[in-house]
Amino acid sequence: MTAALSYKTADFAASSAYLGVERSARGLRWVERLDPARASTALAIAQAHGLPELIGRLLAARGADASTLSHYLDPSLRHLLPDPASLQDMERGAERFARAIRASEPIAVFGDYDVDGAASVALIQRFLRAHEQAAATYIPDRLTEGYGPTPASMTALAEEGATLIITVDCGTAASPAIQAANARGVDVIVVDHHQADEMLPPAFAVLNPNRQDDLSGQGHLAGAGVVFLFLVATARALRGSGAYAHNAEPDLLGLLDLVALATVCDVVPLKGVNRALVAKGLKVLRHRHNAGLRALADVARIDAAPTCYTLGYILGPRINAGGRVGASGLGAKLLATDDESEARVIAAKLEALNTERKAIEERMLAEAFALAESAIETGRPFIWLAADGWHKGLLGLVAGRVAERFSLPTFVTAWEPDGEGTGSARSIASVDLGRVVRDAVQGGLLTKGGGHAMAAGFKLDRRKEDDVLAMLGERLAVPVAAATASRPLAIDGALSSGAANVELMELLERGGPYGAGHPEPRFVFPAHRLSRVRIINDEHVRCTLIATNGARLEAAAFRVGDTPLAKLLRNGEGRPLHLAGHLRRDNWNGRDGVELIVEDAAEASGSR
Repeated sequence: MTAALSYKTADFAASSAYLGVERSARGLRWVERLDPARASTALAIAQAHGLPELIGRLLAARGADASTLSHYLDPSLRHLLPDPASLQDMERGAERFARAIRASEPIAVFGDYDVDGAASVALIQRFLRAHEQAAATYIPDRLTEGYGPTPASMTALAEEGATLIITVDCGTAASPAIQAANARGVDVIVVDHHQADEMLPPAFAVLNPNRQDDLSGQGHLAGAGVVFLFLVATARALRGSGAYAHNAEPDLLGLLDLVALATVCDVVPLKGVNRALVAKGLKVLRHRHNAGLRALADVARIDAAPTCYTLGYILGPRINAGGRVGASGLGAKLLATDDESEARVIAAKLEALNTERKAIEERMLAEAFALAESAIETGRPFIWLAADGWHKGLLGLVAGRVAERFSLPTFVTAWEPDGEGTGSARSIASVDLGRVVRDAVQGGLLTKGGGHAMAAGFKLDRRKEDDVLAMLGERLAVPVAAATASRPLAIDGALSSGAANVELMELLERGGPYGAGHPEPRFVFPAHRLSRVRIINDEHVRCTLIATNGARLEAAAFRVGDTPLAKLLRNGEGRPLHLAGHLRRDNWNGRDGVELIVEDAAEASGSR
């Protein structure tokens, strides 16, 4: 195996003919991920720890150092978990929650309808259950109520008797709703991670590492990550008051499967404590203690050890399906329950809803891709798609797929008969849509909106559509031009088919978990001939790569449709191509193999 993985700096330099590809199928420029200034670090990692230089290079490219590699390869909460008190308002909020638990106050939790919100609600519920208490839960209907607390929803919780309301994964932009709760004598603790304006809502405490006066440096946390810190701080407050003198403390580490699920599905950067939360959460998930996750894994027929792919592409979409096309509260209910029968019933419902979601999404995507082709011709630095009757629960998914295919920020809006539009936006790297949307709200162009740099939601009056388009054109022209001027595809190294084996996967997995901000290793397979090219459902392409020495590797390009990449692969039978992508274990039907997930391809010299 070591010979197959032999990888020297000179080999990489000699590969400049394809690593410097300027016109790949996706129009990307292939570049080396490792900063040349860290080449010596890569060599030191390899030599000090007996690793192939290829592995040293990809670890160094992700910030690892030889002296601290053990901590990097085994990210631990002991070393990475911040003091919760470093977040603004944390101690104040934790003391209030602890006081409510000690006094058995009626508590309510208000959550978002996505995976992060569902997991956050379940974390609060499970923490309370460990103290033999429970909370009323409110998850708004995505289609009729939209995102976040409203005065009506908060008033309803107050009228049901709640004296403390905790909003999770939402609340930062909900001043009117929180004012309504305050007017009825209810304290509100906001536990959120979305971008915040300078003016915060009048809550008892606002725990959000992305508030402008927060200096904790934890803005990369998902909502569930902030909730976990909140529970750590609350347990500390309860411990200090003697609450655990005669009672067992809650098992917070046993909740990390939920935190990992939310962190991966919300696509926050896997850096700092997030790497530890996901790494340890995956270990907890393997024990299948959570009845809801166990039932969902069973209906999804997951029989291998869970990975980030399992969370983000198998479990996550099923949990989200409830909020998108069914009952918004199903996901939170599933993750919070300990009832085996209830878990199986909910999991089956979510599986059916996910199947329905796929069918609706397929129809919307066909229409959206056609409209996007026309939108490109406007020359705007973004894609604006709007239609009557589009399913509001799937706007974000469609926006993400369009942005991915056309490499432009994408806004997708569904119009109501009364002229109100509900929209979702997805961005590209280095273009902050969350700030642009918030500024449009403050400027009176949007009636509601907010989000992250890469994703945002909004509402608008149809009569202001032209004004919104003009504002977006002005704000996005420069950042989009800069982001698209040189579109690189970062490459970690070059491999032959024979090197893509299980032993290599074991080495790569030691550097995980991989995800946003800590990208999966991407390799080039140079001048490999394609064999057995097959088109699957007019959307995917499968083929076999054959190296010059005859070694073979199965490969697949998913969701490529009729893109230039799909056309190159479809016409590539028997031709040598340079292919770039990441490796994935292939456990189908009990196999223990490896396959390449193709992300891009380019003509090999002399192949035309």
